[in-house]
Amino acid sequence: MTAAMQWKKFLDKYDPSIARLATRAVSKVRKLVPGAVEMVYDNYNALVIGFGPSEKASLAVFSIVLYPRYVNFVFLQGKGLPDPSKRLQGEGNVVRYVRLTEAEVLDEPEIRALIHVALQRAKVWIDPKGKRKLIIKSVSKKQRPRRP
Repeated sequence: MTAAMQWKKFLDKYDPSIARLATRAVSKVRKLVPGAVEMVYDNYNALVIGFGPSEKASLAVFSIVLYPRYVNFVFLQGKGLPDPSKRLQGEGNVVRYVRLTEAEVLDEPEIRALIHVALQRAKVWIDPKGKRKLIIKSVSKKQRPRRP
């Protein structure tokens, strides 16, 4: 089974509205960050697809995280991003996120500005001419239900 087929199979576990939202968000991020390596983690709590310059998870810049009732766009190096419109949520030492009520949230000027700054501040630059690659990094044997 290819990675793309596995990704589709993971999405099938979710309510169709969550799966559609995630699919549209992933499509938008692929256009914004061509050449990113996409790392998929089907974890205990959530399905995660991270976007980075290589297969090294610690270098990922963004991720899209699917929960049973919502989807978050996560800035993995988000602490300290300039956020004058106060769109970012989270109070941890590193990560910040935006709840995606619809994929078009990623088109909003404030969010695009945050994405741009995050890419500029990334530990390692994502080569826009690189070849996009989808990699299934891990699948947890034990998982919470994916539907509410």
